[in-house]
Amino acid sequence: MIKGEGFILRPFRLTDKKSLAKHANNIKISDNLRDKFPHPYTEEGAEWFINFVLSDNDPVKNFIIEINNEAAGAIGISPGEDVYRLNAEIGYWLGEEHWGKGIMTAVIKATIKYIFENLGIKRIYAMPFATTTGSVKALEKAGFIKEATIYNGVIKNNKVLDYYIYSITCF
Repeated sequence: MIKGEGFILRPFRLTDKKSLAKHANNIKISDNLRDKFPHPYTEEGAEWFINFVLSDNDPVKNFIIEINNEAAGAIGISPGEDVYRLNAEIGYWLGEEHWGKGIMTAVIKATIKYIFENLGIKRIYAMPFATTTGSVKALEKAGFIKEATIYNGVIKNNKVLDYYIYSITCF
């Protein structure tokens, strides 16, 4: 468990499914994430995802963002393999009612610290869509540097979009 200002990062629990579905079932969230993040986001879907996460979470690589005793978001780590083994991608989302309060920046900073101190990772990266200005601001405020713009690199909702590669290292 990682305590931050106004939030706690902790492992998923099956009891999170109701509040997870409540906060995740928002088209504004799913529109800014990969297609594997469903909309609508149901309690059944939340339960499936929680079980999936818990099946490979030693060490913990996926955290609930708990705010006011609710699962109000999540942040996950995908470690690289083979020659990319010193890298990890992070992905995250936060319930809309908590946007614009600096919470996500603080969550990202806490997660970076955890990754560098516990997982042997030397470079963390994120790949936000160019249209997700809030996510980009959170990454920049957390110390990430923009490495690249990938033009026409993703398709979301039948629209071809650019995306960025942001990273931070501990070398």
